Amino acid sequence: MAGDSRVLPNTGMDIRATTRESKKLPKQARDNILTTDRTRLFAEPKKIKQRYVDKDGKCNVHHGNVQETYRYLSDLFTTLVDLKWRFNLLIFTLVFTVTWLFFGFIWWLIAYIRGDLDHLEDPTWTPCVDNLNGFVSAFLFSIETETTIGYGHRVITEKCPEGIILLLIQAILGSIVNALMVGCMFVKISQPKNRAETLMFSNRAVISLRDEKMCLMFRVGDLRNSHIVEASIRAKLIKSRQTKEGEFIPLNQTDINVGFDTGDDRLFLVSPLIISHEINEKSPFWEMSRSQLEKEDFEIVVILEGMVEATGMTCQARSSYSDSEVLWGHRFNPVLTLEKDFYEVDYNSFHETYETNTPDCSAKQVAAMKRAGQVLPELSCPHLPSKEVEAAKEENAGKGHLSTNSPTAKTEPFSPIEDSEYCTGFSARFIQGLEEAQKL
Repeated sequence: MAGDSRVLPNTGMDIRATTRESKKLPKQARDNILTTDRTRLFAEPKKIKQRYVDKDGKCNVHHGNVQETYRYLSDLFTTLVDLKWRFNLLIFTLVFTVTWLFFGFIWWLIAYIRGDLDHLEDPTWTPCVDNLNGFVSAFLFSIETETTIGYGHRVITEKCPEGIILLLIQAILGSIVNALMVGCMFVKISQPKNRAETLMFSNRAVISLRDEKMCLMFRVGDLRNSHIVEASIRAKLIKSRQTKEGEFIPLNQTDINVGFDTGDDRLFLVSPLIISHEINEKSPFWEMSRSQLEKEDFEIVVILEGMVEATGMTCQARSSYSDSEVLWGHRFNPVLTLEKDFYEVDYNSFHETYETNTPDCSAKQVAAMKRAGQVLPELSCPHLPSKEVEAAKEENAGKGHLSTNSPTAKTEPFSPIEDSEYCTGFSARFIQGLEEAQKL
């Protein structure tokens, strides 16, 4: 169809429409249309994408076309616990009401068959249940029997063997129903996921240098004074990929090492902690630079697990960071201060970060520069004042490093380079001069 193709922002898929078709859309939808025209592609905002895991830990996955629904009934207790509260309360009420009505009907049926209802005014007649004169009174007697209220007005007599047998059956079944329903409600109330509401994750993750190594970091904290026992942290990279054979794997999961080999993933979560992932050869971010990060489409899912100190039940808290929520060249603000006889945590600064000197190249390139004896591009932060940049240049030159006045390097105005192949703060010709100087 004639006309340039446009893409409607959608959480799950791309919907393409021509220019003529887009004019038929509502104004609000027309204003947010992203064009695929090459002349305007780089000026348009990034398409909104669907999260795999929300910030609050909810997984956005729905199971459809499930044929074997009977499997839910094979684990009835878990099915009841997983239901929403309104359905739990409805089932709780219905189960007890139906049980009382059923046994009330049986008591009325026994009285009807024995003829007790026809001898209500006969003082010489011994009924199965005294003072049972209809279905309503039979229903009330059923409630009194199952709940062991025992008002004493209606009582079973010893000349009714069928009533004695029914009394035993109702007492046993009533205890089972009561244990099932009360147990279900108790487990639902004491579910450890409510404990996870007081476990916090930072809103953003950051990438910066730590001990001269590129690291991905995020912060976790616990608001309660009662601790999480045996706390551990895990992280997953969710990213679609295509194999060498051409197979497309949507939402492929890759482990992110946050200290499993060193034991740093076992947390003593008394105060907020910064979880660090060293970007090395085994990291999925090894070859990712700052410019590539802005183009990537991925999601980092973090999982914090541990046992609730008060109950001993396992608790799990989840959160995620999309590619747009990873800040390059930032660190977290300190939140811990020393007061008299204690440490104080300021949660107002829990999510706050600040910029820091960080090369814009990938961790692989940083490691290569260190092996080659080159200086890490600490002058690459564009937010530094120009005077500080010049002072840093002079300091490096005084230490014997190659400066921009070297005859092997052509002097050009200092300007960052956004190409991921190089580090920001060094021009392409300057890096070429560094390589030529090393050969000499």
